[in-house]
Amino acid sequence: MKRAGMYMVGFVVLMGGVLAALWKLAVLANIGAIWTIIGALIPLGCGIMFAVANSGSKENSQIDRS
Repeated sequence: MKRAGMYMVGFVVLMGGVLAALWKLAVLANIGAIWTIIGALIPLGCGIMFAVANSGSKENSQIDRS
């Protein structure tokens, strides 16, 4: 699996753990479902951006035009 994929798997597991902890502490019961979804989507989007930005090698290609 590529590094970006492993990063996203780890990030989703981390977010799942955070949401489970907030649910267990009854924090999620005090806020609405929409705000919970919004709060989960923002870090997920940041995780996708970081995974894409840090994936692959940054190399220049040489083209032989002879």
